[in-house]
Amino acid sequence: MARIFMKGCEAIAEAAVRAGCRFFAGYPITPQNEIPEYMARRLPEVGGVFVQGESEIASVNMLYGASSTGTRSMSSSSSTGISLYSEGIAACASARLPAVYVNVMRGGPALGAIQPAQQDYLQATKASGNGGFRMIVQAPSTVQECVDMVYEAFDLAERDDNPVLILADGVLGTMMEPVVLPEMKTDEEVKALKAARRHKSVVGHPAEERVLAEPGSVGTGQEARNIAAAEMYKTWDKDVKVEKFMTDDAEIIMAAYGISARIAKTAVKTLREEGIKAGLIRPVRISPFPYDAFDSLDFGRVKAILDIEMSIPAQMVWDVQYAVKGRCPIHECLRSGGQLMTKEKVLEEARRLAKEVL
Repeated sequence: MARIFMKGCEAIAEAAVRAGCRFFAGYPITPQNEIPEYMARRLPEVGGVFVQGESEIASVNMLYGASSTGTRSMSSSSSTGISLYSEGIAACASARLPAVYVNVMRGGPALGAIQPAQQDYLQATKASGNGGFRMIVQAPSTVQECVDMVYEAFDLAERDDNPVLILADGVLGTMMEPVVLPEMKTDEEVKALKAARRHKSVVGHPAEERVLAEPGSVGTGQEARNIAAAEMYKTWDKDVKVEKFMTDDAEIIMAAYGISARIAKTAVKTLREEGIKAGLIRPVRISPFPYDAFDSLDFGRVKAILDIEMSIPAQMVWDVQYAVKGRCPIHECLRSGGQLMTKEKVLEEARRLAKEVL
């Protein structure tokens, strides 16, 4: 298929449409505004519905409602707006609804800065809402991965009857790159996907037709639902996705995701030219986290890990520490509040670390 040049946010939106998304509700916030803007034009062209909610809270609850009908639905926001999604997403998880949403991260906490950041890792992976529910969280590092992960997210959400989050950042949302778009699902395919969920959907059923939709529960019902969800989470071992780059003989391992991993990969190549055996472990999905990729390292050879994030304090480092279990030192290379990570900063920290441990 032909490659076309697209901005990240617009590529995310087009991928959703091609995956069969026919409902979108959202509220403007930088740097994800091009997603709802694109959807406002594109969805009517395919018989879909776009709604600009009066707030983030209204939008996420519209997402809940549309998903309840079996319609492939999506929403998006940025950081502080995603905080307002927490109750609605928890409700989707409780009702076992396959919602997809996108966080194009900006600086924080609170309103923070409109520039890119990676300060929502813990929110995305540990506390997206109350009750301890979990989600698959995809973390793209290129615009092509944004396309592929959004397209896949709808299938994952429907497989598990659970929300799925795409965690991008303002760099990926606003940059332009050539992408190959997936095939557009036909009207017949979209109708078939919705029909397959009819037995779980709130669409109007004859009195004698049993419906499995459960928007809430009381008494012992909630515990039973939590037990079922916990069993489902255990199956996610097969869903771990991780990229290992030049790790076979590496003595210094960089740990990074998203745009920071992309920058780190270029630094690894430069360090190799300088004789420093560096490598990179990139969680492609940050939930479920690839603990085994770190746990299985040869710590007789690996002398240190450099955690690289656009977050101060570091957040992903908690998962790295859990996997490493103190078997080598972990150093940090951090930016925050909309200040971009650079190859020069990564190289500076890696060279300093190499002098200490090699």
